[in-house]
Amino acid sequence: MVKRTGPTNPLTRKTIRFLRKASKRYGAPIWRRVAELLEKPTRQRIEVNVSKINRYTSNGEYVVVPGKVLGAGHIDHPVVVAALSFSKSAADKIRAAGGRVLSLEQMVEERPDGSNVKILG
Repeated sequence: MVKRTGPTNPLTRKTIRFLRKASKRYGAPIWRRVAELLEKPTRQRIEVNVSKINRYTSNGEYVVVPGKVLGAGHIDHPVVVAALSFSKSAADKIRAAGGRVLSLEQMVEERPDGSNVKILG
């Protein structure tokens, strides 16, 4: 039987540890859930297109993607998006719509209690 080891990328592991500590420190279960989703194997990790962000959000909302944001589609309103990684075209489209692109750590600093933050996946 193969032992499950979790992500091997040091930056991903550091992010997961940071999110778990933030969940305990601020009493915000959303960060623990994001950490759990990031622990999945790479082939099962969430990938979200910009069109899905556009469809499920409204103006000025905060969104967390526990995986990668891809550039398919368009976005027509400003949102703040945090993810493990972004494709170049996705980041450009979000910024062009007036939104912001953040790392997961920056999102925790901005919204430590996780209020009004959506997880898309």
